Amino acid sequence: MGVSTSAPHDGVRVVTADFPPVNALPVRGWHELAEAVRDAGADPGVRCVVLTAAGRGFNAGVDIKEIQRSAGHEALIGANRGCYEAFAAVYECEVPVVAAVHGHCLGGGIGLVGNADAIVASEDAVFGLPELDRGALGAATHLARLVPQHLMRALYYTSRTATARELHHHGSVWQVVSRAELPDAALALAREIAAKDGALIRLAKAAINGIDPVDVRRSYRFEQGFTFEANLSGAADRVRSTFGGEE
Repeated sequence: MGVSTSAPHDGVRVVTADFPPVNALPVRGWHELAEAVRDAGADPGVRCVVLTAAGRGFNAGVDIKEIQRSAGHEALIGANRGCYEAFAAVYECEVPVVAAVHGHCLGGGIGLVGNADAIVASEDAVFGLPELDRGALGAATHLARLVPQHLMRALYYTSRTATARELHHHGSVWQVVSRAELPDAALALAREIAAKDGALIRLAKAAINGIDPVDVRRSYRFEQGFTFEANLSGAADRVRSTFGGEE
């Protein structure tokens, strides 16, 4: 259990998250993931990173139970900082990051894949932000990188999910395959990227990040402020106690 790194092919590193049962990451998990992605990208022999997960789904966001068990706001602050670091690590990785997504990709999972350079998904993958049902806010910044603006708003306000096929239609998912084919499909794309010159691929990543119209780090940090406000006001605890329902 935790975060592991493997090297299945020259120039490619695979970073795998494994936090049973649903990959809802604790505070330490987000920091471990950030460190693994940064370390992989900093390796001069690496030209592409694949971000994947073991188990039932890609990512179920923050471990809400950890926050509920914690007195005060220490766990919430830790989760905020951990998510910020993990999302930034994917975005700032010195080489392209391919996200291989299966099953659920929710909450913090959207932050990871929204900052990835390419997404390969299995047919059963679903993407969404159930934040309003969890007493939280955030990652609209990243969902907006996956779907058009008005669809992002509707998905956010309703807590509904979009399928891999729908995201492929919008152009944000590169390829949709069966779950059995997912590892090979993601690795095939990573190998194609890794075949490029290492120096040029790093320059390309920096150049593309440099022309982004939105500063994803600042935008997400702005969202996090409202998450903390929701907790201070008591609204977050009220919603979490009913998981989005009425009292």
